[in-house]
Amino acid sequence: EAGEEFEAELELKLLADVGLVGFPNAGKSTFLSVVSNARPEIANYEFTTLTPNLGVADVDDGSILIADIPGLIKGLGDQFLRHVERTAVLLHMIDAYSNDPAEKYQTIRRELEKYSEELAARPEIIALTKCEGLDDEIIAMQSTALQNVANGSPVVAISSQTHAGVTELLRLLRREVTA
Repeated sequence: EAGEEFEAELELKLLADVGLVGFPNAGKSTFLSVVSNARPEIANYEFTTLTPNLGVADVDDGSILIADIPGLIKGLGDQFLRHVERTAVLLHMIDAYSNDPAEKYQTIRRELEKYSEELAARPEIIALTKCEGLDDEIIAMQSTALQNVANGSPVVAISSQTHAGVTELLRLLRREVTA
């Protein structure tokens, strides 16, 4: 008896606890390489990350699985958001050297809302990245600008280079994942 024939298109979605979102070159891959066993390509130019990366970060007596996706720009990169659809928490990575960190955050939020209301409603934490070399006054000013638009989401200043704030951030993420 003749069998049936059909074409199917399969889509693989990553399953992780935490999804890293942010603009290109915001420090997502560097953070992942510092906190986990992952070895993503890292360079000082935009769109170094072209495919999603996963890493396991150990924190205290547990671990969390983190997904790093390519950077988002308005209208571009949203095809990668499917890889963070199944995460428990979104970690926004915002470059401290940005002229307007609040606008960067709000742009990412708009991309999330445009992609999926459900994804936009996920718990989130905001990391102000690349804080090494900046004085406390500038870090406080950038953090305050983010807190003013963050709707109560925690803002943590970190430096992946010096590891400043990284353990605190991992603990916050773990608490949110296990909540």
